[in-house]
Amino acid sequence: MLVLLSKSVRRTLPLLLVLLGFGTVLPAQDKKPDKPVFIYKLTITDRIRVSIFQEEDLNLLARIDASGNVNLKLLGDLHVAGLTVNETQKAIEDAYRDGRFLRNPQVTVTVEDYAAREVSIQGQVKAPGRYLLPVESTFSVVELVTKAGGFTDIAKGTAVVVTRITADGQKTTFTVDVDSAIRGKKTSTIAAPLLLEPGDIVYVPERII
Repeated sequence: MLVLLSKSVRRTLPLLLVLLGFGTVLPAQDKKPDKPVFIYKLTITDRIRVSIFQEEDLNLLARIDASGNVNLKLLGDLHVAGLTVNETQKAIEDAYRDGRFLRNPQVTVTVEDYAAREVSIQGQVKAPGRYLLPVESTFSVVELVTKAGGFTDIAKGTAVVVTRITADGQKTTFTVDVDSAIRGKKTSTIAAPLLLEPGDIVYVPERII
């Protein structure tokens, strides 16, 4: 026999079942903060495959040269270093369209071989040196310090300096309170974890006693 229940009964039914011993209440789970989304940007010596729909003669497999360019058929050099895969696809489509070689190009770019992506850490850590960045995920200053064995006893972990050379050759420095980030404390300096990029140099100064 089919029994129709009112909306109010349907809302309270799960609780009634629990009270009667026919169900269980699952504890509420705290939502963990999402990890930053990793978006890979092409860099020098990456080897990429460029495929153009129904234009097989224009397909190629090439490495990005020291100037950050890839040499495309009919077009010549196109600067792609620093672009995401999607941005590179659009840049190639625009170049073929603007050059009046193709009316409606549909380009697919894939990374066949990734360049070595390194950062270095110096100063007051237990294992200073160069470290490879993971290929398809983020890597923070906190993670690098941990991988380098952690701070020494005389490290000033509240003032870790990150030096970065941007694509246009400009040098930028950041100061990160890594010690507070490790301890879960709020900091007034740049919010850690600061995500590292290839070529970054991390320096952990000595604490003045």
